[in-house]
Amino acid sequence: MITGANAGIGKETARQLALKQETEKIYLACRNIEKAKAAKKSLEESTGRSIFEILIMDVSDTDSVKKGVRALSEPIDALIMNAGGTGGKNPEKLTKDGVTNITATNLLGHVVLVDELLTANKLKNVALFASSEAARGIKKMGMKRPDLSTSSIEEFQAVFDGTFFGNNFDPMQVYGVIKYGGTLWMSSMARKNPDIRFISMSPGGTRGTQGFDDLPFFKRIMFKYIGMPIFMPLMGLSHSLSKGAKRFVDGISNDALKSGSFYASKEGVLTGPIVEQSTIFPNLKNERYQENAHAAIHRFIH
Repeated sequence: MITGANAGIGKETARQLALKQETEKIYLACRNIEKAKAAKKSLEESTGRSIFEILIMDVSDTDSVKKGVRALSEPIDALIMNAGGTGGKNPEKLTKDGVTNITATNLLGHVVLVDELLTANKLKNVALFASSEAARGIKKMGMKRPDLSTSSIEEFQAVFDGTFFGNNFDPMQVYGVIKYGGTLWMSSMARKNPDIRFISMSPGGTRGTQGFDDLPFFKRIMFKYIGMPIFMPLMGLSHSLSKGAKRFVDGISNDALKSGSFYASKEGVLTGPIVEQSTIFPNLKNERYQENAHAAIHRFIH
């Protein structure tokens, strides 16, 4: 199952997985039925395979997530939590669950998805969370390393409901802290579920994604049409859609990748070989921080 599978990295990941003959079925978890149908048709044409099944699911809505899991007719071997972004037009606004829109889209919906799948015994082998180098900071892009004073449950809770940021709610910076919390949650899940591999993987600086479509106009133009395709490749900060998706495919396929770990680019770039990120940001391996992030996000699940 791939969330956010109708376009960008999600769709390209589905295409690459379909080209592997051992792939028997791919669930396209999407919130918009018409876009999902168009993606399914396109994927069938490009791969020559009819193995795609649409599952309506909006990860920003926990009720939709639960309904989607109930509609799943059989267990899945792998989950790719690809949906995310900068939280829409109002990323700081709270959902009915009490988290910001940016938290709901990137994290809370996926936490509920994993919990529901495990409870229903519908997840068998591996879960991959689309993290980001922003979770350990991207100096060249002005994205600061997450700087929490205590990394307590209460502090993570403040991150997820937005109060941590006060009046300085910059979606680009908030995005990195949310991904940091999600990555820590995944590491906690790995210890709690030793029979399933939990991998956090960044697709790197990938061109052709839709994750930043909701940024303010000027920032969006700079990222999508000037920075990403022209300047960022020269600095090792962006690569093709196919390379970003290949990281996800490798993430669920390569048993050598250790459960509970976060893999992304080397420091200073967003492309090239992946490395375990705690070598860059040791806080990622702090088990107390991991457990606190896990407990904090679960405070919003009812």
